[in-house]
Amino acid sequence: MDRKDASEISHFSDYLKPAQVIHDLKSKDKVQAIEELLDVLSKQKLIANKKVLLTRLIDRENLLSTALGDGIAVPHARVDTGGDMAIAAGRSAAGLDFEAGDKKKVHLIILIIWNPSLPGLFNHLFAGLANFLRKPEFRERIFKAADKNDLYAALSEIELRLPQEDKIVSRAGLLKKLQEIEMKKRKAAKAQAKTLSGQAALIREELDEALLVRFDKLIERYGFAVAEVDEGVCQGCYISVSTEMSSAIEGSNDIYVCENCGKYLVAAKRKKK
Repeated sequence: MDRKDASEISHFSDYLKPAQVIHDLKSKDKVQAIEELLDVLSKQKLIANKKVLLTRLIDRENLLSTALGDGIAVPHARVDTGGDMAIAAGRSAAGLDFEAGDKKKVHLIILIIWNPSLPGLFNHLFAGLANFLRKPEFRERIFKAADKNDLYAALSEIELRLPQEDKIVSRAGLLKKLQEIEMKKRKAAKAQAKTLSGQAALIREELDEALLVRFDKLIERYGFAVAEVDEGVCQGCYISVSTEMSSAIEGSNDIYVCENCGKYLVAAKRKKK
């Protein structure tokens, strides 16, 4: 596959071909589904060493579920494929348990393996996917696709666009999880610290360098970089954020930045009644 500049890519079909789509996954759980999609990529000679990739994908999945909610999951790993990116997509009519935050079963799995030398490429693709997959009418088309051709036609319409807002970077859950790991490392014994460092590396591989530089500087200066927004108030500086931002953060996995203290913001966990 010829290497492309991310800014030149316009549609998902630049990477996803009909042979990489499964209309009806046979798998009964997420591990089987990931392996079934890896088989597709292996047959197309888009990947090598399936066992190593499966282990890497499951390690990432166990760290933090790649389910986006609303029946979609995007398991992924940053491994040299010999090209830019290898993608396979599969639909499960019955649905699979991916431990999604919204507790819904996953009906569409998009598996992505991308080249380590192109860290921004996954974010570019992810932004396009998120934009389309958050639309109920688009998800319905995918879930109700009559056959492989219908499913491929729908997925081919996904446009790949870079995020336009600097303050909205995407995937807040990853940064929050990274912060938890970094804090545990401070008190961990040597053996446990090594395991935690490996987990942190998995997360860092899929985040932009600029995002991580800011994260590390905040950790160094304040001891933490990600703060919750509880009832409209940033828990990092205890200053109210705008009503618009507070509303946008609720239920979102995008990353917002506090205009007062500069920390990354995520929604507070809902209190049990």
